[in-house]
Amino acid sequence: MADLLGADLKRRNSLSQSLQLGSVKSLILNVKDDPTRVPHPSHRHAAPSAPWPWVDLEDEVDRRQLEVVGLPPIPPICDHKAATCQNCWKGYPQSRFPNWTRRQVLKSKIWNAIHNYRQDQPCVCYQVDVDLNGLFVNREPIKAHYGEEDATWNSLVRETRPNNIRVRAMFIENMSGPILQMLGAKYNIEPFFWSSSLNWIPCRFQEEIKPGVGDHITITLTFLRSMSGDHEDVRLRAGMPGSKSMDTLNNPPTLLGSQKIDTHAPLALYSNKRVLVLDLLAVHLIRNVNGSTIISYHPTLNIPTTKAIFLHERIRFAGQSYVYWQSMFQELADPTFVLLTFIWHAMYAWDEALENLYEHICSLESRVIQTSEMPLTQELHVIRAHHLHYSSLLDDFTRHVEFIRDTRNPALAGLSDAERDYSKAIMDRECGTLLSEIKRLNSDLYMQERRLKNVMGLVFSSVNITDSRYMREMTEAAVRDSAAMKQVAYLTMVFLPASFVAGVFGMNVAEINPGTAGTLMRYVEIALPLTLITAWIIIAFQSTYIFPGQTSFFKRLGWPAYLLMSMVKKRKREQEGEEYGFSIASSEADLVRHY
Repeated sequence: MADLLGADLKRRNSLSQSLQLGSVKSLILNVKDDPTRVPHPSHRHAAPSAPWPWVDLEDEVDRRQLEVVGLPPIPPICDHKAATCQNCWKGYPQSRFPNWTRRQVLKSKIWNAIHNYRQDQPCVCYQVDVDLNGLFVNREPIKAHYGEEDATWNSLVRETRPNNIRVRAMFIENMSGPILQMLGAKYNIEPFFWSSSLNWIPCRFQEEIKPGVGDHITITLTFLRSMSGDHEDVRLRAGMPGSKSMDTLNNPPTLLGSQKIDTHAPLALYSNKRVLVLDLLAVHLIRNVNGSTIISYHPTLNIPTTKAIFLHERIRFAGQSYVYWQSMFQELADPTFVLLTFIWHAMYAWDEALENLYEHICSLESRVIQTSEMPLTQELHVIRAHHLHYSSLLDDFTRHVEFIRDTRNPALAGLSDAERDYSKAIMDRECGTLLSEIKRLNSDLYMQERRLKNVMGLVFSSVNITDSRYMREMTEAAVRDSAAMKQVAYLTMVFLPASFVAGVFGMNVAEINPGTAGTLMRYVEIALPLTLITAWIIIAFQSTYIFPGQTSFFKRLGWPAYLLMSMVKKRKREQEGEEYGFSIASSEADLVRHY
């Protein structure tokens, strides 16, 4: 492993030197390259319609590409025959898409997927065929081992597809670099499909449109999925050190604010021991009159996602067990209906996840009624943050279904008008069913959002009631203390005259005690100035409401002069106001007399 890491580091250093990049920081792996978390999608790099694929505003433009006169030549499509092919897959994606520079391939993570993959595990391609009768036929999976790339390539390009096969679906597990290049070269796949899938960027686009022949459409969709908290993948990933997206699950099972707000991290529902995780549906459909192909990519991140073998089994089950879909596949030649079964997988996942979330919210409501712990608000804020993210994902889900409905298959141009109209009507019906289900999910999410607001209001109300009860108890205690102090004051007033008389007769002045040096006038001369000075200083300390803010104490000692000047200015303003009012009244009287 150390040798592999060293070789990888050398490759990266040589690549950065050959590209002569102006900034080394742009090649440093950032948080988006963390394999333990769902990356935040860069939507600007989602579709080929963007004029600068994987070039941000602060990135330098490749000067060599600017110096090329005209557009880079697009090589002809290879026929993959032994005499002329010469392993064209090894140069993908630049061999088919020369506008993708090495820097763009690196930034889009395609370079990393091609060169840095697990070589100790084979890449497995599960396959299922849909024949003209609508039957789903399982095929032997293709296993691509490291070091056997030539044999794998020959098996892919030399394979002859039977004439009765309408659609072939391929589910890629443990995607390796050679398989990515082979599939891209064989089916002429736009690199944006791989970049969007590797970076979890929701996208939908159509390209390679050939009327009467076919086209390519790409669907990458992020959806919500519910898993058991005891699921093996969840336990393993939660125990991994530094597992960012699983940090939420490392906390003890409690409902009192043990999670952090990260909408891309799993949401643990401790009340029913479920975990809500983000999952990816990445499908590339090649629609062709000579046979269509569906390629399903499955991420290799260190987080629980839908496995290729699981989705392969579900798609087979949809075609073999339900007469509704089987009859549809028999009657209709459009392979897009097979794509709808992939979309229904995401729909099922959404519905189950929101059901589990609803149960958890009900549990939180019951807990709030029984207790008023303030930390419960943290748990509620975490769920609300995830709710906002889920709403945006559902909106994007709607746009994906509308795109599938509105993107007609050019390969159906050879059918009669009646057949095309019938296929369109069935597609509109099925997509309408999906859109109505998504609308229902949005309504459920909105209802949950309102219940969350209600339970959060209940928490704050309970806390306010508790605080009010504490304040009432403190007020009652203060009243009791005030009553006790009043009794002490009454008792003091009883002894005050006697204390005053004792103080006066205890004075050492000649008027009371003959023979002493002190006199009553001397006492007044000393006591009165000290009293005035003490009152002066106390007023200066308490005069913050008289002077402007940040006034020093030495300036506040001049409070008598300040008060006198304020009174003079106030009187002057009053006199000026009276004179101004008198002049206005005189002017108005003159105007009245004039008119």
